[in-house]
Amino acid sequence: MRENLEGVSSQSMAFTDCMKPTDLAAEGIKRKNWRNRIRCLLKRNSSLSILHLTENRSYRPTADDVNQWAQSLDTLLSHKYGKAAFCIYLKSEFCEENIEFWTACEDFRTNTSHKELVSKANSIYEQFIKNEAPKEINLDFYTKNAIAQSLHEPTATSFLAAQKKVYSLMQNNSYPRFINSDLYKELCEAARGQGKHIKS
Repeated sequence: MRENLEGVSSQSMAFTDCMKPTDLAAEGIKRKNWRNRIRCLLKRNSSLSILHLTENRSYRPTADDVNQWAQSLDTLLSHKYGKAAFCIYLKSEFCEENIEFWTACEDFRTNTSHKELVSKANSIYEQFIKNEAPKEINLDFYTKNAIAQSLHEPTATSFLAAQKKVYSLMQNNSYPRFINSDLYKELCEAARGQGKHIKS
């Protein structure tokens, strides 16, 4: 399947799950933006971190780390810098709401207090699920309706079906494009020490 993906431009594939036709004008700008963000991610001895993940630790992903990200989406998301790089990539494709929703669901499932569950469930619904939500994700009516009905008595699994759909969307569309992207190739080169800087 990966061979087939190489023949299809990332722009045309992006229409299916991320981009709108009006976003194509920003193509040149987004490439520069992800390069700037990756430069920050790869900087050694920097107290500023991408997505506030480093918390004043200087660390650079190793070549092994970056190579492992190509094994599976699970491996990528389990590595905080892999996840940060994927977030940057999704932002460049105008579909960062997918990873943000997936992450919110992961956090939601760790809540033990009923009060917290209700509060966070409503917050996730307002932000990602309801029609015209600020970061509305692409879900069918049935899934949205099931979530809306569960808001009165939410459980740790209230968003599980939606989370699986979004994960599948990322795994089948965004993730293969990320692994075949210039961004990932430049990360591999930088991690191997072959590229001193991400190209401007």
